[in-house]
Amino acid sequence: MADFIDSTAFNYEQGQRARKLFAAVVLAALDDAIADDKKYGNGPDQIARWARSRDGREVLSCAGIDPNERVVKGLMEFVSKGVRTSVALSREESERRHAAEMEAEAA
Repeated sequence: MADFIDSTAFNYEQGQRARKLFAAVVLAALDDAIADDKKYGNGPDQIARWARSRDGREVLSCAGIDPNERVVKGLMEFVSKGVRTSVALSREESERRHAAEMEAEAA
């Protein structure tokens, strides 16, 4: 019984590590699309093409993201904002956005 629990926990941890790895690939694809948008102006189209491709759908699925059209539109919107993923995920950016939302609600 204890062996079963240990192997289940190990498999769960391995799955979580794999999911994080694929999530990192998605973040890298977003950063590449943002760089393309700044350089060539076609970032949202590039991320949409990737997310709709077979490989993109597979990576999104492995990252735990349902590869539907709503997700593709969200990725396109994120790229069009032009904020790099490292900045968007930082605490300072999160606090700045929250403060801006609070000011908008107050006005």
